[in-house]
Amino acid sequence: MWGKILGACFGFMFGRIIGLFIGLYLGHMFDKSLKQNFDKAGGFSSLFNGDDDIDQRQALFFTSCFAVMGHIAKSNGRVSETHIRAASLFMDEMGLSGENRTEAQDAFKAGKEADFSLKETVYDFKERFARRHDLLQLFLEIQIQMAFSDGVLAAQEKELLQEVSKQLGISKTHFAFVLKRYQAEFNFRQQQQRYQQQQQRQQGQSSSYREGSGHHVPPNNNGMNRTQALALLGLNNEASARDVKVAYRKLMAQHHPDKLVSQGLPKHMMELAVKKSQDIQSAYEFLKKAA
Repeated sequence: MWGKILGACFGFMFGRIIGLFIGLYLGHMFDKSLKQNFDKAGGFSSLFNGDDDIDQRQALFFTSCFAVMGHIAKSNGRVSETHIRAASLFMDEMGLSGENRTEAQDAFKAGKEADFSLKETVYDFKERFARRHDLLQLFLEIQIQMAFSDGVLAAQEKELLQEVSKQLGISKTHFAFVLKRYQAEFNFRQQQQRYQQQQQRQQGQSSSYREGSGHHVPPNNNGMNRTQALALLGLNNEASARDVKVAYRKLMAQHHPDKLVSQGLPKHMMELAVKKSQDIQSAYEFLKKAA
């Protein structure tokens, strides 16, 4: 309360009406988070030191992400080799090495500890990224990716994901949408891997004819079909061409790498956003050609 009053008074003294509103806003920030949280968020200096603020947000995203991943990996009492391998592959995709990789591993280990507070960690994350809805959703998607690393979503994992979603302020309906869309994304990537392995086996052959059959082997577009392409865009089989275009544009905007980095996504994680954008693009291009 006093923060608003003092902020408004000082703002009016130095900037008249505009200053009053700025002072009122800053006073509200002070009252809402108290001085400890206000300083944690960068205080008044955050208005003038944008680069430092981005660095702090990226550091918080990085450590929170791996800590929660570690917590979800241990949801059934122990961390399986599959989850450890998934976390390691995730670090490989990000190109983490040296100090950065050690920090990620330490955060992952912290999330496995018995005294780790999921609620507090996600709450602090939400407070820092409250108005950056695309980053909140990407954070949830990363946790879903960890839970799905073994191809199965266990009951304990789903319960934790629902808790993370709730703490992030994501509705149950939207959580179900994100979960279903990631399942389609997971299936598509698995199919891509199988397709690539098949292509590798066929390398070195002088033609696309099956030996002894004389029949042509048609391309299969990485195994994608219409139902799967629609699912990747979060749509069902009844979706119209307009629905496809709207969903595509919305998802591409949500996962645009440069925008997410400017909002606080660590640059190491940019490759994750790039891959998601590529999957969305692939689904859209397939549907356009099939129309």
